Amino acid sequence: MSKFVKIKEMKISIGSDHAGYQLKSELIAWLKATHSDVIIENKGCDSEESCDYSDYAHEVAEEVLKGGVGILICGSANGVSIAANKHKGIRAALCWKKEIASLARQHNDANILSLPARYISVEEAKEMVEVFLTTPFEGGRHERRVNKIDIV
Repeated sequence: MSKFVKIKEMKISIGSDHAGYQLKSELIAWLKATHSDVIIENKGCDSEESCDYSDYAHEVAEEVLKGGVGILICGSANGVSIAANKHKGIRAALCWKKEIASLARQHNDANILSLPARYISVEEAKEMVEVFLTTPFEGGRHERRVNKIDIV
């Protein structure tokens, strides 16, 4: 039995570059095994062959704008975060600890979790995914701040 909280039905778009491929594969398998109500859309990549992170970041961002949340993974998580955040309405948060993932949801209403595959373990990634998917936005004073993010 998983020690993780049951994640309610939701759509998760997930993508990575070659550096994040292995972690992405493990997260998808874990989500499917432990959270059957989750709908997972794997937006690529599909191997460890070198590829461009921005292609997958844009695909995930476009899906998140239709509904649901996203997970992006690359070596540092900087590239995927920068690319995804070019989309109005996307708030991709680079997280390396579950506390950061929690605050990204609570205070920033982040809709994409960006993970640095080269700097976290699979277990840490699972913890961050769970926290990200189960933590609500607090609203209140944070809503005013979030509303100031999109300037275009």
